[in-house]
Amino acid sequence: MSDPLRRIDALVDEDTLPAPQVRQQLRLAAGLTQAEVADAIGVQRVAVARWEAGLTQPHRGNRLKYAHLLRKLAAKHPDAAAEGAPNEG
Repeated sequence: MSDPLRRIDALVDEDTLPAPQVRQQLRLAAGLTQAEVADAIGVQRVAVARWEAGLTQPHRGNRLKYAHLLRKLAAKHPDAAAEGAPNEG
């Protein structure tokens, strides 16, 4: 694979989010509140609630942070990640 294609793949993988239901399951499995997730990302709690409900999607910078957090939670709680639907972009 050429170098530009690797960079493209890295961008896609870097900010790919699981389905909204899985986002909530991961947070709950970790024992975190929406407010704690919001504080970690730098947004208001209502933004996390909307992301988990599938009403809105985070903007690029927040999306990267949120995706990173969710990947870390999925690594610690694989059962919670496995219960949900496939990834969405």
